[in-house]
Amino acid sequence: MAAMKIALLAVAAISTLLLGTASAATYGVGEPGGSWALSTDYSKWVSNKKFHPNDEIVFKYSTPGHDVVEVSKAGYDSCSAANAINTLTSGNDVITLNTTGTRYFICGVPNHCSPTTAASMKVVIEVVPSSSSPLSPMPAAGPGANNPPPPSSTATPVGAAAGFGLVALLAVGLMA
Repeated sequence: MAAMKIALLAVAAISTLLLGTASAATYGVGEPGGSWALSTDYSKWVSNKKFHPNDEIVFKYSTPGHDVVEVSKAGYDSCSAANAINTLTSGNDVITLNTTGTRYFICGVPNHCSPTTAASMKVVIEVVPSSSSPLSPMPAAGPGANNPPPPSSTATPVGAAAGFGLVALLAVGLMA
């Protein structure tokens, strides 16, 4: 019986960890309807995206006609791969966005990236913190203060709620 309880607790712990990391998204650069190609408007593509740590971006393209070069902001602005951070050439390159910050990608094939042409193979990926951070405390109300009421939503991220529910169910089962 004790071994079964330990096994159930181990499953609960692993499930909670997995549910907490299941929120990462995968984005096909230029999709839907496009890929890493000259015909894609990357400014438009990225405009409605929110990238978070652990999300993945996938560059799909024909080889050897294109590549993916991660560069600094200066390299991006000038379309120069001279001091590349990383060069990828598989045609199906998966990049995990591990940390917050800005990342710059260009095609290093001559004339595919242009600092002045709209049809240019370059994209900026801004990775922002996940929205699972705690809420800021409300300011204290004082005489004459015009503070807004606290938010009425008590929403919890799905992964955290599911993990807590799983642990609670297992705890009840172990007490029986």
